[in-house]
Amino acid sequence: MKFNKNFFFLGLLILSIGWKCSGPVEKPIISGIPFPKDNPITAEKAAFGKRLFFDKRLSKNNDLSCATCHRPDKAFTDGRTKSIGTNGSTAMRNAPSLLNAAYAKSYMYDGEVKTLEQQVLVPIQDHLEMGSSMKEVLQKLSNDPEYKRLSRTIFDRELDAYVITRAISTYERTLISRNSRFDRYRKGEEHALNSDEIAGWKLFSEKLYCIKCHSGPDFTNYSVVSNGLYVDYGSDQGRYRINGLEKEKGAFKVPSLRNVSLTAPYMHDGSLRTLKEVILHYSGGGAEHSNKSTLIKPFHLNDLEINQLESFFKTLVDTSGVN
Repeated sequence: MKFNKNFFFLGLLILSIGWKCSGPVEKPIISGIPFPKDNPITAEKAAFGKRLFFDKRLSKNNDLSCATCHRPDKAFTDGRTKSIGTNGSTAMRNAPSLLNAAYAKSYMYDGEVKTLEQQVLVPIQDHLEMGSSMKEVLQKLSNDPEYKRLSRTIFDRELDAYVITRAISTYERTLISRNSRFDRYRKGEEHALNSDEIAGWKLFSEKLYCIKCHSGPDFTNYSVVSNGLYVDYGSDQGRYRINGLEKEKGAFKVPSLRNVSLTAPYMHDGSLRTLKEVILHYSGGGAEHSNKSTLIKPFHLNDLEINQLESFFKTLVDTSGVN
């Protein structure tokens, strides 16, 4: 998803109107999921957010919803190199998964957007994606009697930017994926993985030490770094486009590897089509970009080890919370 500062700060200005909810909400649900103090998770709010997430009226031409580029059947990606926008335009980057977004430290490939509430605004207002504006969206949705009722019941206010961003972000926070076969194996279910999958985990965690970047419960350290995908990143220089710092050229957020076997193609530009291509990129040590992470160094795997590593990645699939 493309980050545009002008659209983003305009969105934040709109979002700041009526910053605090004027009425009470239901008690939070789903323990263990983090949420901001001004936006506790409730079943009613999540259901409302889900309706908005699948509503194509959020796009300029009423032809795209959030779910168009974040499909539940593809672990909330879309399977494209880059998503297709409302006028047939091509989005700037590959669509990332939204699963476990509740635990992320920042959003967008640049890592610039700090909350899910703010992130909701970006694709709606990006001319290469949904191509609309909050003003246009509210003009279309404010006369929907069901949305009016839900807004008043849940938020005690009329439908506005505050309601839309809080509802959608609440739904997105409920998209949890932490009960894969690998999780069950780590909890003591010895037969959850076969011998090749266990061998792949040992390669990943011990021989290759991939957990230096892909660590913790979500297999990411949330940092923004260059993985040496290119010597020259061309028109998309990563986080450099936010701050203009030379050291941030080619730097993108380290993605989670959960459900990675379902989210091809890979990298910020979708340039690597298969997991094997990703493995070969790293085994070659990456391109010699000046900002490439010092952790990325060449290594050798035979065909059996490559297959074992791919087998391990497939154990990270869990779509039980995707319905």
